[in-house]
Amino acid sequence: MKLNINDKFTKELPADPVLENRRRQVEKSCFSYVTPKKTAQPEMLHVSPEMLANLGLSEEDSKSEAFLKVFTGNEVLPNTTPYAMCYGGYQFGNWAGQLGDGRAINLCEVTHNNKNRALQLKGSGETPYSRTADGLAVLRSSIREYLCSEAMFHLGVPTTRALSLALSGDQVLRDVLYNGNPEYEKGAIVCRAAESFLRFGNYQIFAARQDHKTLKTLVDYTIKYHFSHLGNPSKDTYLAFFNEVTQRTLDMIIHWQRVGFVHGVMNTDNMSILGLTIDYGPYGWLEGFDFGWTPNTTDRQHKRYRFGNQPNMGLWNLLQLANALYPLIEDVPTLEAILNTYQTHFEAESLKMMRSKLGLLEEVDSDLALIQDLEDVLHLTETDMTIFFRLLANFNAEKADEGFNVISEAFYTPDTISEAIKNRWEQWFENYAERLKLETISSSERKENMNGVNPKYVLRNYMAQLAIDDADKGDYKLIDELFQLLKQPYAEQPEYEKWFAKRPEWARIKVGCSMLSCSS
Repeated sequence: MKLNINDKFTKELPADPVLENRRRQVEKSCFSYVTPKKTAQPEMLHVSPEMLANLGLSEEDSKSEAFLKVFTGNEVLPNTTPYAMCYGGYQFGNWAGQLGDGRAINLCEVTHNNKNRALQLKGSGETPYSRTADGLAVLRSSIREYLCSEAMFHLGVPTTRALSLALSGDQVLRDVLYNGNPEYEKGAIVCRAAESFLRFGNYQIFAARQDHKTLKTLVDYTIKYHFSHLGNPSKDTYLAFFNEVTQRTLDMIIHWQRVGFVHGVMNTDNMSILGLTIDYGPYGWLEGFDFGWTPNTTDRQHKRYRFGNQPNMGLWNLLQLANALYPLIEDVPTLEAILNTYQTHFEAESLKMMRSKLGLLEEVDSDLALIQDLEDVLHLTETDMTIFFRLLANFNAEKADEGFNVISEAFYTPDTISEAIKNRWEQWFENYAERLKLETISSSERKENMNGVNPKYVLRNYMAQLAIDDADKGDYKLIDELFQLLKQPYAEQPEYEKWFAKRPEWARIKVGCSMLSCSS
C-alpha cells in the first residue's frame, strides 16, 4: 500500500509543545500530536471503491493487512505524525471555549491527481481535547456517518467523504437516551476524507483568547492552500476570503433544503470553512415536510436547528466567524455588507432552487406566491417530502384535476384528509397547471429536469437503523445494499423500488428513527 503523503498542516502551523496525551487547555497551537489507540480485534466492514481510487489505492490494497491496521489506528504510516486539531465553538448559541478533535485523529494528507485530501479517523481514542469522553465511537453512529457522507456526495451536496468503516473489536459504553442507563455497544472507526477539516471554531478559539498572531498564521495558511486564487494575505484578501466562505456556506445550506436534510447540530465547531457538510451526528431526513422538525433530542425544546431555521443559523454562524476574523480586518461596514448579501442571495438562490424542484425554467413574478402556497398546503397534512416532489414530475398540466391523485402516495394518512384540505390541493394544482403553460419545454423534458434535482432515494433514518440492527447481529449485507443504492439517488433503480417508500409506522417512535441523540 503506497500513498503519496503530502503533509502541510503539521509542517507549517504551530504545534502543541506538550506531547503528553492528557486533557488540558492547549494555548497558541493549532494542533496536538497524538497516536491512535490500538484496538482489540479490528475488522474491516466496508471500503468505498471511489475513495480508494481518489487516493491512488487499489481494491487489492484495501484487503491488505497494512490497510486494516492503518485505518483502524493500529499502525502509523511511515513519516507521518497523527494529530488532533484545536478549536472552540458556540454550542446551541453559547460560547463553549476550547473543544477540539475529541475523538478524531488526523492521520496525514494525501495528494493524488493534483487533489489533496486529509485523512481522519473518527473513534480512534482520546486526545487532549476529549474532555470527559473516551474518544471512541460506536458502530451505530459510524454506519450512519459512513453511509450518509457518501450518499450526500452523490446527491450533489458539498460534503466530507468516507473511505472505510471498521469494527474495533472493543466494547464501548454509551447512554444512547441520556437517561442514566448506559449499555455496551460495538466500537467502530470511520476513516473520513476532505480537502480540509478546518472549521469556524479553529479561528474562533484564537480570537477568543486574543491570540491574534496564531489567528493570522492560520488564516494565511488557509488562504495559501485552500483559497490561493484570492492572492497574498492583505485586508482585501481577508475580506474576499470571508465573502467566499459566506457564499460556500449558503450554497451548502441551499442543497440541504433542496433534498430535505437536517444537520441537527449546526454549532460553529461543526461548520466547515470550505462549505462542506461535516460531522454527521444526530442528522435526519425530512419524512413529512415540516419546517419545524429537528432530529436532535438535545434540540427538542428550542428547535434552534430545525429544518426551516438552517438558513438563519448559517447566517448566525457566519456572524460569529466575522467577529473572529475582525482583528485582522477591522472593517465593520464591509463585513456587515458581506453578511447582508447572504440574506439577499439566499432569497434569490432559494427561489431558484424551488423553481428547479417544480420544473420551472422561466422567471415569473408570481412564482414566489406559488411556492409559498405549496409550502403552506404541504404543512396541512403529513406529506412525505421526497416522494411528493418525485411524484410531482408525473403531473400533466392538461389534467390539473388529477393532480391530487398523482401525489396521493406521498400522504401518510390519506384517509384523514378533509375536504377542505383536498380543495386547497386542487386549487394549488390549478394554479400550477396555469403556470406550467408559460414554459416552453415539453412535459418529458420537465420531468427529466425535475428528476435530476428531486432524488428518489435518500438515507432515511429507518433505513440506516435497519442496517444498524443487522450489523449488531453480525450481518453487514444491508450496509452494502444501501451504499450501492445511494450512489444513484436520482435514478429509477427498479431493483430497489422497496426503498422508495414512506417511513414505516414502527419507525415513528423507534430510537434512531424519529429522534437521535449526540451519544455516539
